[in-house]
Amino acid sequence: MRFVLSAVATCVLGLMSVAPAMAQAKTGVIDFQRAVVETAEFKAAYARLEAQYKPKQDALVKAQQELQDLETQIRASQGQLSQAGTAELQAKAMRKQTQVERLQMDLQEDFEADRDRALQLTSTRFADVLKKVAEEKQLDLIVDTTALHFSKTTLDVTDAAIAAYNAAHPAK
Repeated sequence: MRFVLSAVATCVLGLMSVAPAMAQAKTGVIDFQRAVVETAEFKAAYARLEAQYKPKQDALVKAQQELQDLETQIRASQGQLSQAGTAELQAKAMRKQTQVERLQMDLQEDFEADRDRALQLTSTRFADVLKKVAEEKQLDLIVDTTALHFSKTTLDVTDAAIAAYNAAHPAK
């Protein structure tokens, strides 16, 4: 019994000596996702992607309109066309539907892949910037807000990190 009490006392004393050391650690908080997407570099990359994919988006909108026109034509011509004419119009609409679905999937997959590459590049570069921000603000630790339930707003270094990133990696 005495051994157990001695062990507990030793643990308590050990924890008490760790608490002051932990209290001295300076911590910063960052909304990493917001920080990445609000950098000038990522905003410029995203604008380039939107411009790059605009023709494909326009082609998709046009194909969707053509499909809608075919569906309207099918409804308006019910009972007016022969069975062969109706079947041909429905087959044409089905082909257009397949084309629209493929265009939409391809556009989404390609855009997301390019966007993810831009996010990855910015995120990777952000690690070095965070180290510099931590040094400037004399922080021992920077934690992402997604890992926190609560933090004081005074601990937030997101805006400072964005500014440091924009200075280190200006948009092209």
